Amino acid sequence: METTKPSAGGTGAAEELPVQMLAEQHRTWRRILSLPRVLELAHGTRVGSTPADVVYRKHKLKLLHYRRATPATHDEPLLLCYALINRPYILDLQPDKSVVARYLEQGFDVYLIDWGVPGDDDRELGLQEYVCGFLAGVVDFILQRHRRSSLHLLGYCMGGTLGALYGALMPERLSTLTLLAAPIDFAGRETLLSVWTDRKHFDVDGFIDAHGNCPAWFLQCCFQIMKPIQNFLEKNLSFYEGLDAEPRVIATHFAMERWINDNIPVAGRTFREFVKNLYQQNELVRGELHLGQQRIDLGRITCPMLVMAAKKDHLVDPASTLGILPHVGSRDVETLTIAAGHVGLVVGGEAHRTTWPQATRWLAARSTPLQARASL
Repeated sequence: METTKPSAGGTGAAEELPVQMLAEQHRTWRRILSLPRVLELAHGTRVGSTPADVVYRKHKLKLLHYRRATPATHDEPLLLCYALINRPYILDLQPDKSVVARYLEQGFDVYLIDWGVPGDDDRELGLQEYVCGFLAGVVDFILQRHRRSSLHLLGYCMGGTLGALYGALMPERLSTLTLLAAPIDFAGRETLLSVWTDRKHFDVDGFIDAHGNCPAWFLQCCFQIMKPIQNFLEKNLSFYEGLDAEPRVIATHFAMERWINDNIPVAGRTFREFVKNLYQQNELVRGELHLGQQRIDLGRITCPMLVMAAKKDHLVDPASTLGILPHVGSRDVETLTIAAGHVGLVVGGEAHRTTWPQATRWLAARSTPLQARASL
C-alpha cells in the first residue's frame, strides 16, 4: 500500500509560519520599546531649522533672510515665494530636505516670504493686493537692500502663479523666473481640484459669502480626500510598521505631519478670484486676467525661465505648469521634470540628489559673480 507524502511546499509553509509569527512578535516588541524615543521625536522634531532673520514686515507678512556661514558668491539675491495655503517652511523642512539649503550651498543670498495668517479683516484682500502690494513691496525692499535693479524669483505652487503675475507686470525686476509645480493653464481636467472647482459643481460666491475667508479646515479636508486610502490608511500603517526605524526616518514623518496639518485660511476675495478667474475661466493664458486696470500679458515675461514639474503631481498637473511656455516671451527656457509628487518635488530624496543640484546650477550659470564681501 502506497502512502502519499506531504508536498515539500506544504511542509515548508507549515514550518515557516511559526517562524514568521515569532519574527513579527519580536518586531512588535521592538516597536513597543521604541515608543519613548518616538514620543521624544514627536515633540523634538524641528521644521524650518535653517537660521534666518526677519528683515521686513508688512501687515501680516514677514520676510525671512537666511544666514550664510560664508559670503554670497552671486550678486543677484533669490526670493522664494510660496502659496497662500499651508506654511512656507515646506521649502526648508529639514536640513537634508531643504530647498533653501540647496541654494545657500550654491552661494546665493536667499529670502522667503511668510504670508502670515489672514483674519476676518483680510477677507477683501485680492490678487491685486498680494501681487501689486505685498509681493511688489518685498521685491522693492530686497532690491534696495542689495542695491540692484533685478533679482531671481522662485515660485512654488500657487506662489508660482503669483510670481508669473508679477513677472508679467514688472518684467524688468526679474533676472530669472523659476516656476515649481505652478498652476498656469487651467484648461485640463486631469486633477480632482479642476473637477471640484467647476462652476457646475462649486458655487464659490455662495461659499465665500457664507464663510468670509476660505477656512483652513475646508482646504485640509479637500487635500486629504483626494487620496483617502493613502492619507487615512496606508500612511498610518506604514508609520506603525516603521516605529523601529532609525530616528531620521521617524523625524521626517513628524515633520511632514506637522506641515500637512498646519493649514491656514485664504483671504476670501483672493480665493474667489483664483477659482472664478483661473480655474473656471482660465483667464491667465487667454490674456483676459486683469489686476485692477492692468491686463496680465504673459508675453511680457522675457527673463530666463526654469519650469519644474512633478510627473506624479495630483494637485497641479504637469501640463498646467508647462502650459506657460507657449505664452511667454522668454527665449532662454529650460524644463525639468521628476517622477515625484507635488510635495516630493521639494522634500523627496531623489529630488535632492538629482533635480535640485541641476536647478541650482542652472541659476548659478545665469547669475553675476560677486566679489567676496561681508554678508548683509
